[in-house]
Amino acid sequence: MDSQPPRPGRKRSEESRLAILTAAFELTAELGYAGLTVEGIAARSGTGKQTVYRWWPSKADVLLDALATKAELYVPVDDHGSYAADLRAFLRASIALGRNETVVAALRALMAQAQVDADFGARFRADFLQRRRDALAVIVDRARARGDLPPLIAPDTVADIVFGVAWYRMLATDRPLADSVVDELVTVLVPR
Repeated sequence: MDSQPPRPGRKRSEESRLAILTAAFELTAELGYAGLTVEGIAARSGTGKQTVYRWWPSKADVLLDALATKAELYVPVDDHGSYAADLRAFLRASIALGRNETVVAALRALMAQAQVDADFGARFRADFLQRRRDALAVIVDRARARGDLPPLIAPDTVADIVFGVAWYRMLATDRPLADSVVDELVTVLVPR
């Protein structure tokens, strides 16, 4: 097993990391993505610009980490006893987060950045999109282990449907992610 040598400089402090992520999210809410700068993030978080650049290659990457962290904190994968109940809880939390205007604006900006910057696009897919799919996969895998996963829809298709609806609503329409979407998706994904 190869281990990578430690990067030069001081160790990454979780307190500093969270301060930087919070600053990125707050500044995005206040100024929009276009107004977000590494200098602003550093000033707001009380860290140096070099610290930010040592840990993230760009402002987009800082915001990406902030959103991924927020999603992991606010979208549970807890066991509620059945596939339908687990899926419903995951969808409710995801939709609640998807109604946050700052989250939506940041996701739109990051998706746009991913289209024009191939390296960032790869990080966006791995560090955000795949992590969200992996979170949903915990629920799907648990349902399979319990024996209550419907056999008609492949696990990857479950994720495509869930995130496809959310992303389509956020990126391509002005239709909100309403609470009714939770019931509609559960009806489609957990047929009786």
